[in-house]
This record gives sequence, structure tokens and C-alpha cells, in this order.
Amino acid sequence: MPRKKFDISTLPKSPDLKIEKRLWKKGFTHLGGIDEAGRGALAGPVYAAVVILPNIPKLKKILAGVRDSKEMTIKQRNHFEPLIKEISLAWGVSFASPAEIDEIGILPATRLAAKRAVEALSLAPNYLITDYLNLSDINIPQEKFIKGDMRSLTIASASVLAKTARDAEMLLLNEQVSGYGLSRNKGYGTKSHREAIQKLGKSSIHRQSFKSSIS
Repeated sequence: MPRKKFDISTLPKSPDLKIEKRLWKKGFTHLGGIDEAGRGALAGPVYAAVVILPNIPKLKKILAGVRDSKEMTIKQRNHFEPLIKEISLAWGVSFASPAEIDEIGILPATRLAAKRAVEALSLAPNYLITDYLNLSDINIPQEKFIKGDMRSLTIASASVLAKTARDAEMLLLNEQVSGYGLSRNKGYGTKSHREAIQKLGKSSIHRQSFKSSIS
């Protein structure tokens, strides 16, 4: 049976705590939200982050402005990154390398990054919620949500940490591999990036299994 199409009109104006409150009431006090960054890039690692937010009053107000990291400016993401880390009960960030992506594929590599992020936590989660990522190799109860980073404040917070960590890594890689504009495109397939690949070939930090031709 085909999956029922998700009705985007049901999305909240900004991520809220509706999902979290339902699960907190069930006793899942250490609720880990997971999201990734860099899954569709041509170069660099794929990052994943997990965040466990506290069930405290005014949490939504404290993190007002946090949403899907792709919809936030660099300034906004950099503002909220330390705040998310400070207020969280625990957080973890990890990645899978371009070589691992080429070896096992981008989806398994994304799952691997998420598993590593969970293992990096200082506090074990008792439930996971993801941006529609199935983590069957992690033995923790979990749910996946379509547009999770637009619905859940916890997943959105993880989105911010994954994105800022990956962007910082791409800035470092730009110093090692010149000519591709990685500081600007962060490894994504912009026209100028694809043209650079066509001219220079792929570097050691490019995903060799990804198509980069200019259409």
C-alpha cells in the first residue's frame, strides 16, 4: 500500500513540543531528538546530532527561533548552538566520512553517524525521535516523523547542532583542499562547485560515488 501523502498544512508555524509532551507524559524523560546535515552534499562527511532537552517551563520560549537549520541564517544558527548545548540534559554530534559513504552508501552512513552521536551522549536516552530516519540498529524505542525538524523542537535543535558542526568542518577542509569554494558551498552541488570538479577532478574529500556532472 502506498504511503499516505503528508499534509504540509498540518505543520506548526514553528517547531513545538507537542510530540515531546506526549512522550514525556508516558515517562520517557530522556527523549533524544536526532537530525543530520550534509546528506545530499558532493563533498565532506555527513553529520548527525542528538539532543536531549529538559522538560522545563518556558522551554519553547527559551529556544524560540530554533527551527529546521536550513531555514535559519548562519548568524541565527551560531547564536542558538551554544544555548542548545547549555540547556540540554545531554547532546552528541558525530559523522561518517566520505570514504564510509562511498563504501556503504549515504543512507547507511547517515545511520552510522546517528549511532555514533547517540554513543557520544553523556546520558543514555530512553526514547528517540528522528527526522524520518529509521535507526533499526539502535536498540532504543523510537519514532520517525516526516518533516520532524519542522514539527519537533528537539529534532530542530539537533538539526542546528549537526549543521553548525558540519559547516565548521567544511571550513577546515577548505583550508586543506583549495579551488572548490568549500567555505561558500559547504560541499553542496552548486553550479560553481560542479564546474570546479569538472575542471580539477574530485579531491580526496569528495564522495567518489556521487554524480557531479553539470546538467
